[in-house]
Amino acid sequence: MSSQNDNQINWNEIVGKEALGENGTDFGTIKEVAGDYIVTEIGMLNKKIYHLPKSSVKYFNGVFLNFSLDESSLTTYEQKIDESAVNDNSLSESPDMPANVETSIPLISEDLQVTKKIIEDNVKIIKEPVKETKTVQIELMHEKVTIERRNVNMNTDTYNRGTNTSLNNNEALNQETHNGSERAGSMYSKAEFLIPIKQEEPVITKKSFVREEVVVKKKPVTETKTITEEITNEEVSYKDEQNIQRKDNIPL
Repeated sequence: MSSQNDNQINWNEIVGKEALGENGTDFGTIKEVAGDYIVTEIGMLNKKIYHLPKSSVKYFNGVFLNFSLDESSLTTYEQKIDESAVNDNSLSESPDMPANVETSIPLISEDLQVTKKIIEDNVKIIKEPVKETKTVQIELMHEKVTIERRNVNMNTDTYNRGTNTSLNNNEALNQETHNGSERAGSMYSKAEFLIPIKQEEPVITKKSFVREEVVVKKKPVTETKTITEEITNEEVSYKDEQNIQRKDNIPL
């Protein structure tokens, strides 16, 4: 298994990462890779160092190095700390206090990244006929019939000029009576006269023409949009000797 892990894991990248065992057991922070062993540290006041074999590594996910070991097997790989390496200037001034103890705890945060993609939508333009009433004035000409009365003056001489002078008085009287009867009969009969008149009337025609053009253009418009999303950040807290939980407010 060691050779397989050597091909899959870059051991230089695991330094400073966290080591986990079975069921998520904390094996501490990886300090170095020494040969076939991985050195980890756990704890601050009561620091413990472990030399874990490479052959027990299962996988590395970029944050945690996972081992196929459980908590009961840690004592086998525990290294005893030399008590001579004591910091005389520590707060408790206890010989059991290790000197210059550092533990790296990775705090994972989520970063919000907003990218852009192009989507296509359609704008529908509708052209439809709309009826409206239009009024136009035009002059039309027509002929009108008028009736005018005139007086006619006719004397007896003028009337008799057209009669036959060779007739005697009796014959002329009979002829005049006969002609008068015929004129009287035709004069008072019903008659109809047709007089043609002309007039203009409108002729309506419709002609289509292009009134105007509608030009449709596309142009890019940039607008600023605010994206609000929830992200997760890890923080550090600890419990002191009185079992009071405190939060570390030191900026990281």
